[in-house]
Amino acid sequence: MDKKYMRSRNRADINRVSARCLRVVVYFLLLYYAYLLVLKEYDIGILSVSFGIAAILALIPGFLVSLFKREGRPYMQHVILWCTVLISTIMITQLNYIGYPFILFPLLLASLYYNRTFVLYTSLLMSAGILGSAMFQIYFPKLCLDPQFTAFDGQFAEMIIPLIMIEVVMSFVAYYIVGRNSLMIDKYIDTAATMQENENYLIYAFSEISESKSKETGEHIRRVAEYMKVLGRASSFDAEYCEKLAAGAMMHDIGKLMIPEEILDKPSKLTDDEYQIMKNHVLYGEALLKDCPGEIMRIASILAKEHHERWDGKGYLGMKGKEIAYIARMIAVCDVFDALTTTRSYKKGWTVENAYEEIVKNSGTQFDPAVVRLFIANFDKFKEIHKKIPDKNIY
Repeated sequence: MDKKYMRSRNRADINRVSARCLRVVVYFLLLYYAYLLVLKEYDIGILSVSFGIAAILALIPGFLVSLFKREGRPYMQHVILWCTVLISTIMITQLNYIGYPFILFPLLLASLYYNRTFVLYTSLLMSAGILGSAMFQIYFPKLCLDPQFTAFDGQFAEMIIPLIMIEVVMSFVAYYIVGRNSLMIDKYIDTAATMQENENYLIYAFSEISESKSKETGEHIRRVAEYMKVLGRASSFDAEYCEKLAAGAMMHDIGKLMIPEEILDKPSKLTDDEYQIMKNHVLYGEALLKDCPGEIMRIASILAKEHHERWDGKGYLGMKGKEIAYIARMIAVCDVFDALTTTRSYKKGWTVENAYEEIVKNSGTQFDPAVVRLFIANFDKFKEIHKKIPDKNIY
């Protein structure tokens, strides 16, 4: 997981928080609209249209985040900002003194993004909104509930300049706070990224020990991890979870550490007793990993236990269909495809085309048909990974 991705994920989290804040604003607008209706001092038509537009603007970010999952897009923070500035402009236009606290609302949201330039950009937009609000009251007084400005006179300057000054001063306060927070967040991200890189390195090193014990291939775990990323993305998992899947997949054969080498390396067919011992590596793997903390280890434990299960229930543990975890059904395809295409001490590797035919032929018996369909759709990516990460013999 690189630093750029972690910063992007952090922005996505902030976008979700900002969208929720704007949903809360909708409730406030509805309550205040009801309060103003009770007063019966305002034009109901203008009041309803103004608050209706403000409520729609407040719902747009939530709509994009909840339904279209756009929280990770770079433009989302600008959508949120513009909606917030427009809502604030409408409020100060229609409510005058009562709405003035709204001029600080965009700055509050902008300060969440630990970006000082974004804070100054917000201040500029809101200052333009304050000026635009006053001009709207002058040019379109009939569309305002209680216009405060009627001309560009002394009152205009006396009211607008202090408001803009307040906005500018508060933007510099926010600029300083955001600058300090940005340093702390960047330090946290750098530390988290380094820890993640170290964890992945240790996982790979630990997993490679189990592979090298067979003295055959040390690249099997790399390929299976990459295959899992492909199927994870095809299954619409987010990038973070796909990385965790790949890390967990590296440990799917960790239980082989407990299997004697004479069984692992036997060039001829295993006896029934030897086969039973070999099958136990899935239980050994689960036992090694199940009590380890963290989501990656939880994923690894599931994969270690269930990666030899079959859709028809004829696997190592007899689990069937959807009793098998979906991620285990994924790795079953990845693991078998790689095993078929890899040269071992007891066999020659198949071509990727023959392995493809074998996977497809066993759809609905050995493999989950849904996972096989994803495999078919992404077969070119599997071939590319197989070519990119060739075996290296370990002696």
